[in-house]
Amino acid sequence: MTGQSSKGNHVSVTGTATVMTGNEAAATAAKLARVQVVAAYPITPQSPVVEQISAWVESGELPAEFVAVESEHSALSVCIGASTVGARTFTATSSNGLAYMTEQVWWAAGARLPIVMCIANRAMAAPWNVLNDQQDSMSVRDAGWVQLYCRDNQEILDTTIQAFRLAEELSVPVMVCYDGFLLSHTVMPVELPAPEAVDTFLPPRTDGLQVIDPTDPRNVGPVVMADPRPDADGVMRPGYMEFRAMHQAAIVSALEAVPRIDGEFGEHVGRTWGGLVWEQDLDDADVVLVAAGSITTQLALVAEQLRQEGMRVGVLGIRCYRPFPAAALADRLAGRSLVIVFDKAMSYGYEGPICADLKAALYGQSDVPAVFGTISGLGGRDTSPEDLADTTRRAVADHAAGIRTRPTEWVNLKMTGGAR
Repeated sequence: MTGQSSKGNHVSVTGTATVMTGNEAAATAAKLARVQVVAAYPITPQSPVVEQISAWVESGELPAEFVAVESEHSALSVCIGASTVGARTFTATSSNGLAYMTEQVWWAAGARLPIVMCIANRAMAAPWNVLNDQQDSMSVRDAGWVQLYCRDNQEILDTTIQAFRLAEELSVPVMVCYDGFLLSHTVMPVELPAPEAVDTFLPPRTDGLQVIDPTDPRNVGPVVMADPRPDADGVMRPGYMEFRAMHQAAIVSALEAVPRIDGEFGEHVGRTWGGLVWEQDLDDADVVLVAAGSITTQLALVAEQLRQEGMRVGVLGIRCYRPFPAAALADRLAGRSLVIVFDKAMSYGYEGPICADLKAALYGQSDVPAVFGTISGLGGRDTSPEDLADTTRRAVADHAAGIRTRPTEWVNLKMTGGAR
């Protein structure tokens, strides 16, 4: 079928249009990317991603190695080994599964391995909760992975394909994060790109960062001293701090690579997603609602409703959270009156992580808005568009009364006598 996407300005021949869950979209993206090794351990709500891939591998529809392991730590360990020898590698997890593999999350990043991992965002235990918030991926935001957040199932599919190109170009791992159950198990129309279009956009892996040669054995990831020192051939090699500086530079380079790759994807497939951030009704907005993930879909409805009430409200969605798009956000928020951040995670002892990062990004800039933080949706707590609209109305009223800073507001919080 031929069509023009509402998400972009390109026209292209695509494969088929279908209806699928967010988990199916993630699995389909891995298949279209022609992954070679998948290792995984099931955990709700991620399990259907790897179950679907396993079925394709077993039937021969996907010529890949699927490794069933006994834990999430082992799943990422297998991916590390496979990626080290040059295989295109994929896995997925959620919540405490991500926590269990945390040691290897750091190892994959420090080894500069282009692994792609989908995170079906779910609340962290204890207490046990299988529903959605973004605490799991936000908790490892400093581990050295690029983090991309999706607002719907089409974006999950497209972003996962883009993630392989990004990871292999920069030699860094990438997390593609999407809200558990709200997207992972919800069906939506999804347009599948033609396999040949994906093949052109995403050629076979050729980064060559890790060299594995049986005739030239070597250690991978050996102990590195603090300072540079010569190797066995007398060539000066980086010390630990130099490796970290190079890793930081690679992550920061994603600020240029993410929008460029998104644009190139649009040229091949016909859809783009805004690059680092995306916006709605922002041109004349005096009040801007900021968030990442599917809650931005609700915020778009809130903005439309409040505009009918005479408020100039817009939405600024964060697609790339790490590296943090500080300059892009500061540019789009200059001259606004008020920003309200809707975090679905908490940096305990401080405030929501997006809110804290945004305040830091605006510090020292001229003509900056007030920034009010909110926490919503933890553990799947319902936050309807009306809840979000009421929160916005209260924030606007406080700002109009001269308040420039205020405590974080917890949306739809219902404290009881048993709380401690």
